[in-house]
Amino acid sequence: MLKDLKDFLLRGNVVDLAVGVIIATAFGAIINSFVNDIITPLLLNPALEAANVQNIAELAWNGVTYGKFLSAVINFVVIGTVLFFMIKAIEKAQNLRKKEEVAEEAPAAPTELEVLQEIKALLEKNKHLKGFRYCLNPFLLLYFIF
Repeated sequence: MLKDLKDFLLRGNVVDLAVGVIIATAFGAIINSFVNDIITPLLLNPALEAANVQNIAELAWNGVTYGKFLSAVINFVVIGTVLFFMIKAIEKAQNLRKKEEVAEEAPAAPTELEVLQEIKALLEKNKHLKGFRYCLNPFLLLYFIF
């Protein structure tokens, strides 16, 4: 029973999920501090001065603390914007990697020697058309081959 629990907890998906949750929590704390300590005072400072309050949490109207709500909305917008740009960057990196893989898998273009050998093989194959072969323009022949 303990072995099964250990196998479950150390499975790749569970460990990855745990790391993701820890990073998301730390990222959330950074964003909360950024919004509460930098963005909100810059944006709402005129409103705070007009309302004669020092803290956004003190903004209230008939008991409704809309200051906390405004802070939460700004926090949400900042987190959403940061996540949007992070996801776009990740998608771009994945697309670049896919393009590189496709480029590596693409067959190489034939070299000049290979083309000339192919022309020679075609000419030898059609030896019985001697008169026609001599009147054929070499550029016209290349046109029909490619």
